[in-house]
Amino acid sequence: MNITKNTAKSKKELLKYYRDRSVEYLSEVDADFGKTEYKKKAKKLNRLLIQAKESLIEVVEQKSKKEKWTNKEILECILMITYCNYVVMLEIRHSVWPYEYMAFSRRIGELWEPFCKLAFEYPINDLELFVPPLFADVKKQLADEVQDYINDLPLSSEQKEQLNKYYNKVWKLVMSGEIKLELDLHFIFEGKKYVVDFKSGFGSNEKGNVNRLLLVASIYHNLEDNYVPLIFVRAAENNNYYNTLKNSQTFNAFSGSETYDELKKYSGFDIRSWIVENVDWTEDLDNDFVKHLDNNNLTQYLTW
Repeated sequence: MNITKNTAKSKKELLKYYRDRSVEYLSEVDADFGKTEYKKKAKKLNRLLIQAKESLIEVVEQKSKKEKWTNKEILECILMITYCNYVVMLEIRHSVWPYEYMAFSRRIGELWEPFCKLAFEYPINDLELFVPPLFADVKKQLADEVQDYINDLPLSSEQKEQLNKYYNKVWKLVMSGEIKLELDLHFIFEGKKYVVDFKSGFGSNEKGNVNRLLLVASIYHNLEDNYVPLIFVRAAENNNYYNTLKNSQTFNAFSGSETYDELKKYSGFDIRSWIVENVDWTEDLDNDFVKHLDNNNLTQYLTW
């Protein structure tokens, strides 16, 4: 597989490369697991195909640096490498463990998020990724500030001690559940820090997740670094859980075409147009697999 700038337009060549690789991988996992342990086989095949994709991306990164490709050329090449990898990954998983609707709809959604994030890993705009803060550090900072404030109050030692006890009780309640400030994407754009949660769509039982997101966003709003929490949703039609986040005044929430507008605004790349021009699941997937999807009413999920 020869990697050049033209790899961004080499869909057929990439699909053949991955399919040839998958034949090799299938022989390997058959030797390891036989014909019956299909879940273990699917897991290892998935891992091997991801490694194949990462190997190609390493070559892109090396060649692009040596030959001084533009960021757009790098990104378009990696998007095609990734999409073709997804196609064959779906095919080979189905060949050892046929998809049913729950697993297939979830998988298509899972693949969408890292695909969109590529536009931020290889941005066109002047954009910088950052590491989100740890809640333990945030807690210590806030606790130290309150401790200093209490110590400066015109109160007796006993009263200050009692205030600290009440304050620590509140922290124990807050810390009764694990709090992670890490979301799906964290970047700096035009001097502001953005924290992003990606969602394929909202299911019928998202209350716990929504409450967690509201808590995380409220913490970010109370920090001093001018954080802006965002929600990017693939689905155009959403339920009350999405509306709860959108109306919460803690998240800026976007769905469907709005999401793609936001992705372009920040990353500088029109990933929606790239998808329209290059992603054609029913044409690119193996015919037998497409027939299975048609027969089981699963082609409806092939929408990005």
